[in-house]
Amino acid sequence: MDRIGRFADVVVRAGVNIQPGQGVVLNTDTAHLEIARAVVEAAYAAGAGWVEPIWTDGAMRRSAVDHSGLDELRASRPWALQRLREWSEQRVALITLVGDADPHVLDGADPVKASAVRTEESNLRRGAVLGGGLRWTAVGAPNAGWARQVFGEPDVERLWDAVGTAMRLDEPDPAEAWRRRSATLGERGAALDALELTQVRYVGDGTDLTVGLVPNAHWTGGGMIDPDGLPYMPNIPTEEVFTSPDRETAEGTLRVTKPLVLNGRLVVGLRLTFAKGRIVAVSAEQGADIVEAQLETDPGARYLGEVSLVDRESRIAKAGIVFHNTLFDENAGCHVAWGQSFPFAVRGGLGMSAAERTALGLNSSAVHTDVVVGGEGITVTGTGPKGTVDIIRDDAWVL
Repeated sequence: MDRIGRFADVVVRAGVNIQPGQGVVLNTDTAHLEIARAVVEAAYAAGAGWVEPIWTDGAMRRSAVDHSGLDELRASRPWALQRLREWSEQRVALITLVGDADPHVLDGADPVKASAVRTEESNLRRGAVLGGGLRWTAVGAPNAGWARQVFGEPDVERLWDAVGTAMRLDEPDPAEAWRRRSATLGERGAALDALELTQVRYVGDGTDLTVGLVPNAHWTGGGMIDPDGLPYMPNIPTEEVFTSPDRETAEGTLRVTKPLVLNGRLVVGLRLTFAKGRIVAVSAEQGADIVEAQLETDPGARYLGEVSLVDRESRIAKAGIVFHNTLFDENAGCHVAWGQSFPFAVRGGLGMSAAERTALGLNSSAVHTDVVVGGEGITVTGTGPKGTVDIIRDDAWVL
């Protein structure tokens, strides 16, 4: 099997774990055509009943931002809502290929329009995937534009080498290798659960952030299990253990250590200040306006929905490059995310109503944006009834 075939096999077997007769929706960019074809072939070979590709394209997105009104960009579409409901009822598998072919495509565009979200559609989709009703995965697909952003030239072969290492495509059976890695991350999550932590603190160059956790917080690592008992991996690669915090407890400062591509714009040198959980100050060497625009999406956008732990043994960290892709870079170091919380981040959370989760301190938003705070020198401690313990020291897992 060639590397694209191995890539597609990982997506289908370890990612969404397609079952005979299952429907599959593939979200992909026009730049991913060759890889998308391989994923479709692998899905049908695994027994998929049907596969529906949904195409995106940066230039077309720019046309919409330039020529549509803000209300039009935010309006939910009845047909799209109905489609989402039917996908949930049929329990389709959702695959998303990421890897921005042109991270500068929205440079110069109105940042408010570029950040526009169809809130009702976003919330319905997010509820379906985060609620565990749909198996889904997001995977990075190499392309020339992404390679140019990483290396300064469209060296797709070099990017494939890095992505192949990060995705364990060099293993004899990459899908099985991911199942083993998932088990290791799950063990880390169980160890954190046993500590019954009430807060975590990130300390590093430019970062000193303390975040409280909700009661009965649950740490997740590696893959997940759907309601039918089928395992799947929402992100490949993944090297993190994560949970959702109490939205009103973040205090301190945070320096983002990796560039962020947000709504078609590059953000570099981002710094955030938190008070009573809320992001109250934003600065950046580049792209602060697009961050500020997203933070105005809804009331929950300025509060954290995730805290995550990643150490330097991560395959992505070992690659030694900045991927300029959140899926990869967030797994190179510890990170946090503003916006939507995970309902499964509290024991019994999937069975709770939205109001009950909010009452516990979980956040609600139409956005969820991860930013990396980890890397060399980062230390993370956790505090609970058993005292304060080191979890990560100088970017190494020590718990």
